[in-house]
This record gives sequence, structure tokens and C-alpha cells, in this order.
Amino acid sequence: MWIVAIAWIYVVVLMAATEPTVVGGIMTFVFYCAVPLSILFYLTGAKRRRQRRQMAKGGQNHRRDKPGNKDAAGDVTEASHGDGDGD
Repeated sequence: MWIVAIAWIYVVVLMAATEPTVVGGIMTFVFYCAVPLSILFYLTGAKRRRQRRQMAKGGQNHRRDKPGNKDAAGDVTEASHGDGDGD
């Protein structure tokens, strides 16, 4: 998503540069780039904010609860399938 945002910023900067006045260029940049991208990033970051809020309240990280995933130290959790002997 970052590449799309960077490309959009580039396009809007070029649009703003072609405006006849500086004020028009600033308004073009703000209303076509800064506001829409800030809304987009706010909406797409909702899941991460919710997870951080849960972790701050003492909630569990869902990825650590799944069997076979590595914990914070990099060790495979005990609920993983297989004991490593190749069976």
C-alpha cells in the first residue's frame, strides 16, 4: 500500500505545481492528498490499534495462541504438531 500512497503523493504534487497560485497549489495538495491519505491510513490502521489496545489491557496475542506458531523467544509452542523426529 505504501507504493500506491507514494505514487499518489507524486501525482498530486505535480497537480499542485501546475496551479496558477501558491494558495491554489497548497489547497490542491491538502484536499487531494493530505486529507484523503490520512483518512485511508486511519481506516486501514484500525486493526493494529485494536490489537495494541488489547495488549495494553493485558489481552492475548492471537498469533501466539495458535498451535505451531513461534512464541516471542522464537521457540515453537508446545501445541505444535510433530516432535521433530521425522514421523
